[in-house]
Amino acid sequence: MNRLRTRLILVFLVATLLPLGLTLWTELSLLERSLAPLLDMSSLSSALESTGRELYLQSSEALRRDAAGGRAPAKHLAPEQAAMFWERGEPDEFDISGDGGDELDYYVRGKGEVLKYSRPLGVKLGDLRKQIARVSTIQESDLRRGFSRTLLAIAAVLWLAALGALIFLAARISRPVRNLTEGLSRVAAGDLSARVPPGGGDEIGAALRAFNRMAGQLEQARDRLINVTRLATWQALARKMAHEVKNSLTPIRLTMEEIVSRRGAVDDAFLEQASQIVADEVNTLERRVRAFSEFASEPPVIPAEIDVNAMLVERVCLLKSAHPEVAYQLRLAPGQPRAVADSDLIKGVLTNLLENAAEAAQPGGVVMASTAVANGTLSIEVHDSGPGLSAQARSTLFEPSISFKKGGMGLGLSIARRSALLCGGDLSALEGELGGAAFRLSLAAAGDHGSNGHGNGGRAS
Repeated sequence: MNRLRTRLILVFLVATLLPLGLTLWTELSLLERSLAPLLDMSSLSSALESTGRELYLQSSEALRRDAAGGRAPAKHLAPEQAAMFWERGEPDEFDISGDGGDELDYYVRGKGEVLKYSRPLGVKLGDLRKQIARVSTIQESDLRRGFSRTLLAIAAVLWLAALGALIFLAARISRPVRNLTEGLSRVAAGDLSARVPPGGGDEIGAALRAFNRMAGQLEQARDRLINVTRLATWQALARKMAHEVKNSLTPIRLTMEEIVSRRGAVDDAFLEQASQIVADEVNTLERRVRAFSEFASEPPVIPAEIDVNAMLVERVCLLKSAHPEVAYQLRLAPGQPRAVADSDLIKGVLTNLLENAAEAAQPGGVVMASTAVANGTLSIEVHDSGPGLSAQARSTLFEPSISFKKGGMGLGLSIARRSALLCGGDLSALEGELGGAAFRLSLAAAGDHGSNGHGNGGRAS
């Protein structure tokens, strides 16, 4: 997904560099035009300098003529000022004084003294000289270079800041897309447990949540398909075994009837013992035939609304007489929660779960049954206080012909789960609340009964 981020950055570069170049060229052209009047100050300062110099020369010549013709008043300098002039050894000299250099002074050697003649200039020539000197220090190339570099630096900083923000946003955008791509690759490779971190509330976040839902549904569908496939395989085996066992039952029964009918010709004790042994074997074979026949049969499913609480109470009352030494607890959801399922199939499932729980609890033990409704699903749980299930038992609970109790056929839980699947639900094992085994039967709830979680129920002992 780094390619997506790189493409976003390239798109940004292509989309911004050309407009940025045109903008800089336009701004530099405008800057050049705006600096033109300012740069003309150099020629203006030169003209002012020439004018000031010419004014100074003309004023100096005029003051010299006025001093020579006696038309300008003379002042005698103080001794200390005169001494400084005498030391320089010049016959005369001019100097600018006054406020901002608006007065011209003329110093002349006399007989043992220094005379000073003054004349107003009308222009602050001293200030003018300072301004001209300041302007002359401004170089045209330096001014243009300074403005251009400042403009380029500002543009570069802003563009780099925008590029950095784009790289950060591109990383944030590409990360969830990369996670989604990796999740899809894992699902395509057969890993249906793949999940991606949920995103925000935008379209990408919705896609991530949709992927997680899809993966969960695929995983559940695969598990159900595997279970149904396994059941179909064992159904075929059950039909074959039922056929073979039935073929052996008839000869055994006919032979026993013949032996019993001729008991006068042989030892009666032997015949009775033999008949009892054969009868027991026949009963065993018949029990196996019934179990495999039930497993192999495909009963019609007639879904309807059933009162789950009433059915659970009825099943418990039916089985209490067979296990009077076991205490039963009921924890029922409030109201009359109903599920959509085949009544006969669900009765068979509950009978199997409650019977197994009572046998596991043993005398003095406890069996707890509960109902709950949440998110459109009605759950029925059966817990017992027995020894619980080992890790091996949990991994093969619903496998046909696998039994962990004495005299078991290994088909009860397989048939129960198949019945749950036929009703659109499922049967699963969970951690028991009483220390033993626990199972949950999940069915589709019929409508909204306004009840979530477990309700407080009573206890039947």
